[in-house]
Amino acid sequence: MKVLQILPELNAGGVERTTLEMAEALTANGHSAHICSNGGRLEPEFTTLGAKLHIFKVGSKNPLKLRGNAKRLIDIIKTENIDIVHARSRAPAWPAHAAAKATNRPFLTTYHGIYNAKSGAKRRYNAIMARGDLIIANSEYTKAHVIKQHGTDPALIRVIPRGVDMRVFDPKIISDDNILAQKQAWGLNNEAKIILLPARLTRWKGQLVAIEALSRLDKDWHLVLMGDAQGREKYVGELNQVIGELGLSNRVKLPGHSSNVPAALMAAQIVIAPSIEPEAFGRTVAEAQAMGKPVIAAAHGGPLETVLEDRTGKLVPPSDPSALAKAVEMIDQGDNYDEDFARNHIAKNYSKTGLQEKTMAVYQELLM
Repeated sequence: MKVLQILPELNAGGVERTTLEMAEALTANGHSAHICSNGGRLEPEFTTLGAKLHIFKVGSKNPLKLRGNAKRLIDIIKTENIDIVHARSRAPAWPAHAAAKATNRPFLTTYHGIYNAKSGAKRRYNAIMARGDLIIANSEYTKAHVIKQHGTDPALIRVIPRGVDMRVFDPKIISDDNILAQKQAWGLNNEAKIILLPARLTRWKGQLVAIEALSRLDKDWHLVLMGDAQGREKYVGELNQVIGELGLSNRVKLPGHSSNVPAALMAAQIVIAPSIEPEAFGRTVAEAQAMGKPVIAAAHGGPLETVLEDRTGKLVPPSDPSALAKAVEMIDQGDNYDEDFARNHIAKNYSKTGLQEKTMAVYQELLM
C-alpha cells in the first residue's frame, strides 16, 4: 500500500505530528509513505523513517496555482503508483482532490481543526475537507461540526482522536537534572512554581487570558508561554505590552519553540489550555495528562472529551481569567487530582498506537 499524505509544511504542530506518526506506521508495516508539502524543520524525521518527500508549494492559496499543483500531484500519483491520497489541510486539499479524481484514487481527508466560516465563500473553501470518500474527525466535537457545517453523512466520518506517544511522554524517563535544566533555560530556579501554556503564539490560544489570570495569583507563580510566534510579531508585541502594564515582566517567559515538550511539561506544576475558541482536540491537554500533570482547559471543544473534571484536571469557562486563577489555586491546594489515573486514561483512550491502528484500518477500508 502506498499512501500520499498532503499538508502545507513540515514544522511543529498537531497536523505535522500526526502525519509523521502515520508515516511511521506505514513504513513499520511494510507499506510506502509519501509526503507532499513545502518542507520544514521535521524533514529529517520523515526521511529517517523512510518516507519519501515531494517538496513544492502544494499549500498555495493562489487559485492560479491550483491547476499546476494538481498536475504535479497527478504526476506523483502515477509515477509512484500511489493507492490513497490523504489530504490534511484545506489549501492543498483542493489540488489533491482534483488529482485523486483525475487518477481514480480514493480521496481521504482528516478534519484537524474547527475552521471559521463567516461567509459563503469561506464555507465553500472549507467544504473541501468534507469531500473525502471518507473523512477522519479528530474528536466527537469535530464530527458534530462537520455534520452541522457541511451536511455530511455521518456514515462517512470516522472519529480518530489524536494520539500521545506514551513511550516519549513518560514521566519516568525525565530525570531531575532534565527538569532543572529546563527551568534554568527559562531563567527560573528550581523552587519556582510554573504554569505552562504550550501553544503557538496566536490570539485564540488564550495567552492574554493566562497573563490576566497570573496577575491574580501570588508572586510565587510564573507563567511560561512556550510556542512559536510563526511571524506574528505584532501579537508578541501586544503580549509584551500587557505583561509590562501588569507588572509581570519578571514572572512571564516567552521562550519560543521547544523540541523537548516532555521535559517542559515535567518542569511545570500545572499545564493550561485557555483557548478562547474551541479546540478541535487539544493535543497538549492529552500530553500533559500522560505526564501526570494536572491540566486546566477552557470548557469547550475537544477538552470536554479528554479532561475528566476533578480526576485529571479542571474545566473553566472560556475567556475567564478569574476562573482560571481560582482553578490554579484549587489544584495547588491538592484538590482531587490522581496522576496515575490521568496517565492510564490517556493510554487507554488517546495513545499514538491507537491512532495508528485506527487510521490503518481506514486505509484498508478505502481499498476494499
